Amino acid sequence: MWCPFCNHDETRVVDSRVTGDGMQIRRRRECAKCATRFNTYETPELKAPRIIKENGEREEFSEDKLRNGMLRALEKRPVETREIERAIRTLLRDIRSAEEAEIPSSLIGEWVMRELSRLDQVAYVRFASVYRRFEDIQAFRDEIEKLENEHPGSLDERQISLLKKHSSGK
Repeated sequence: MWCPFCNHDETRVVDSRVTGDGMQIRRRRECAKCATRFNTYETPELKAPRIIKENGEREEFSEDKLRNGMLRALEKRPVETREIERAIRTLLRDIRSAEEAEIPSSLIGEWVMRELSRLDQVAYVRFASVYRRFEDIQAFRDEIEKLENEHPGSLDERQISLLKKHSSGK
């Protein structure tokens, strides 16, 4: 490893530790020439399957696309960053552990909705409305009712009910 300060090509590892999320190793290094210390991070190189889009095109999996889609759905929602990162790590593990060389984008969309439904109902409906291309208000109602039926009593105190219950019980 070369020194980023003096470009000398000899450094030594002073200390190694696993990061808090367990996904990286942080190595503290010292340059043999200028004695400057710096950190490097080591992550496993895991091959994600290629993605088959709806139109049949194939593309490399993009962690940035996954992250941006999740963050867009969760924008201005009361969800902690550590919860979002946990959900993204779960999704990455699921994607990278898929045994197929190619997986449909629809499968990833379903996995994202699964994680969003656990994090925030509004974010889930935001994502589902784009992902499933809702055409009218009834499609929203149907999805909200499905969500509330699948997760009864799981309403977080930070959220309001998506559908107000009328006095007639509807």
